[in-house]
Amino acid sequence: MFSLMQKVSRCGTRLAKNARLLTTVTPPRDRSREQQVQEQQQRNAEAGHLTELVRDFLDPGEFYQAVRDIGIDFFCGVPDSLLKDFCAYVTGNVPSSNHIIAANEGNAVGIAAGYHLATGKSAMVYLQNSGLGNTVNPLVSMTSREVYSMPLLLLVGWRGEPGKRDEPQHLLQGQVTPGLLAALGIPFQSLPDYIEGARDALYTAKKHLQHNNSAYCLLVKRQTFLPHLLAPPESKYQLKREDAVKLVVANLKDRDVVVSTTGMLSRELFEFRKSAGQGHERDFLTVGSMGHVSCIALGIAIQRPKRQVFCIDGDGSVIMHMGALAVIGQTEPQNYKHIIINNGTHDSVGGQPSAALDETRFQLPKLAVACGYKEARTAVTPEEIKAGVDWLHSTKGPIALEIKVASGSRKNLGRPTRTPIQNKNDFMHFLALS
Repeated sequence: MFSLMQKVSRCGTRLAKNARLLTTVTPPRDRSREQQVQEQQQRNAEAGHLTELVRDFLDPGEFYQAVRDIGIDFFCGVPDSLLKDFCAYVTGNVPSSNHIIAANEGNAVGIAAGYHLATGKSAMVYLQNSGLGNTVNPLVSMTSREVYSMPLLLLVGWRGEPGKRDEPQHLLQGQVTPGLLAALGIPFQSLPDYIEGARDALYTAKKHLQHNNSAYCLLVKRQTFLPHLLAPPESKYQLKREDAVKLVVANLKDRDVVVSTTGMLSRELFEFRKSAGQGHERDFLTVGSMGHVSCIALGIAIQRPKRQVFCIDGDGSVIMHMGALAVIGQTEPQNYKHIIINNGTHDSVGGQPSAALDETRFQLPKLAVACGYKEARTAVTPEEIKAGVDWLHSTKGPIALEIKVASGSRKNLGRPTRTPIQNKNDFMHFLALS
């Protein structure tokens, strides 16, 4: 136990260290986050001897080293906004042989299992709690003690944490996360936001991994880590995703049906409709369930064959459940028009690279055609996008248009002001029109 003077001393040391780290790792473009940390540090300084009022931040580099200290040096997973600073550090400092950004969270558990079989060691699997559903099958039917008994450390971003403001799609997930982990038989604790506490949590995890040969989970609350941003990848493309969304939607027809993917894209679509003085009834905004937008659009296209259905997707979403391409191709809905806006990154959760970043080795149009799409094209310029939308209107599907863009989004991008239920009701009424 720390004495009061030890706590005060430790507090002062952390304040100085966090201020120094903030100066060195935070680029000027993250001003809002930087300002929040600085304001909290000022409140910490004013707390004086009331150390219980001090708010800490974990340095991603120190936490990474603490993870290494318990014998874990292999990382895989799907990026998350609450983990983005740690994921950025890992992406920038761990060789690709020891770090894999997986297609989905279940795949990440599979990679960790293979790593364990080959080395006898444990891996860290990072993810957002919304991705826990993708991990249930391999965690229950493969890595659990009742089957192959494989140790792995889960680092899970706790979106929708009870008592915290969050978006509708995260609220229920946040409430059920502890119960879901308990039902899976996975012990867990919240990751402390100071390095001494984090080391203690990791020590507990290490002992569990060693003695039980099964999963252990650390839940990460919002703003646990100090900012650490990735430099955006160099891009030869001038347009960004929001530019592409505006160009696509501006060239659609009044009766066209739009189903848009999770994350920034749907937010940009909502804001464009608002700025253009248009309603939102034509758009189904897939605010959760990443990777499933193409199947939602497929279900609509089958039941509304006289309507043109435009699925506006992203590269990370397509990759997460790529098997959907084969089902769409074999189902052959002629009114299915798939637009994939490809920036090669997980832009909505920190900008980590997706598998689509290297366009010399990953080619979405060829994948779509190989899965049964009638045709697929690529657009880059505004003129090509307009021509591409015209082509989508005039050609029988399923067909795909890939739009290549640079990563990045506006800092002042808003969120939908209509609830998911309102969106669903308006959209269903629009679909019902003859």
